[in-house]
Amino acid sequence: MVDLSVNIGRLKLKNPVMTASGTFGPEYGELFDVNALGAVVLKTITLEARVGNPPPRIAETFSGMLNSIGLENKGLDDFIKNKLPKVKGIKAPIVVSIAGNNEREYALLAKRLSAVAKISALEINLSCPNVRHGTLAGLIAQDPDVTGRIVRAVRSSTRLPLIAKLTPNVTDISVIAASAEKAGADAVLLVNTFPAMAVDIETKKPKLGNITGGLSGPAIKPIALKMVWDVYNKVDIPIIGSGGIINYKDAIEFMLCGATAVQIGTAVFTDPRTPGCVIKDIRRYLEHAGYRRIKDIIGGLKA
Repeated sequence: MVDLSVNIGRLKLKNPVMTASGTFGPEYGELFDVNALGAVVLKTITLEARVGNPPPRIAETFSGMLNSIGLENKGLDDFIKNKLPKVKGIKAPIVVSIAGNNEREYALLAKRLSAVAKISALEINLSCPNVRHGTLAGLIAQDPDVTGRIVRAVRSSTRLPLIAKLTPNVTDISVIAASAEKAGADAVLLVNTFPAMAVDIETKKPKLGNITGGLSGPAIKPIALKMVWDVYNKVDIPIIGSGGIINYKDAIEFMLCGATAVQIGTAVFTDPRTPGCVIKDIRRYLEHAGYRRIKDIIGGLKA
């Protein structure tokens, strides 16, 4: 039997397959065994409720999807009272994604969530392309200094493992990853979506209510792979790869480039059973190739 377990800092996963934030719901338990997942990442929450961006918020593109949700959620109190109880029965580690307008909000979210049972780690969303972050110009993860300040503030507020979710919309993502590592992140997640848009030629209007959104899916996989490879050679903390993974071959590519684990997002909307299938097929691939541990393929790219 191949050992599929991996470690993200102190977070231990029985396999490297996680669901991406905003793509998982407890109702999926009716379709496959969610307890088999390496971890479940819940939709990003903020301190106060957000209404999100105007609809339409989703548009399909060639080999991908645009989304412009805008971090719609009912806030921290509603999450603790109404959302978290619905996933407490899940045996896989639960990772909560958080976003704030400033250091104080990020730190307060981390502090309050640290006191809540069942949460195994926090994912710090520093890179949603569809919202404005307080008075900051651009995305948090486009500035290494601001990234470091936010991660440091969260680090000082919790002992939970921290995953910094970075944007691909930078000149050199390894600089941002290094800043997150220095500030105390246990891992970096690469990558969030790319700003993009689509147009309806009949109405001559944008297909998204927010005009622009974030592009995800297979269309971005080659770029995401390259960024994982770049960062793997610059930081010592684990990397979680994300971007267009629809089958085990995609997941293996990310791990060969240096990812310790992967997140699956867009493919879940096509078939919620995808993460479970990827886990089974990764095991078959490793057994066929003669590996005893999945850790042995991480960073194994023959470049």
